[in-house]
Amino acid sequence: MIIHYKVVAHDGGWAYRLGEVFSETYPTHQAALKAAKRVAREQHVPGETRYIQYQNEAGEWVTELSHSLDTPEAEVEG
Repeated sequence: MIIHYKVVAHDGGWAYRLGEVFSETYPTHQAALKAAKRVAREQHVPGETRYIQYQNEAGEWVTELSHSLDTPEAEVEG
């Protein structure tokens, strides 16, 4: 699976977006891009097999078992 973070103008500043979910707002494009790249790198760090929670594109909270080596590829645009 490949996920795409996109840096966009948002709320008077800049943010990165995954689907329709925005990060916090950053004062500059460069700061938002740096944060998005950090988050993308963290997607590749294996951890422990455990349950995780996340908000899907419909705004619903999902709980699922995440295996330690089950990490997505992440790209940053913008």
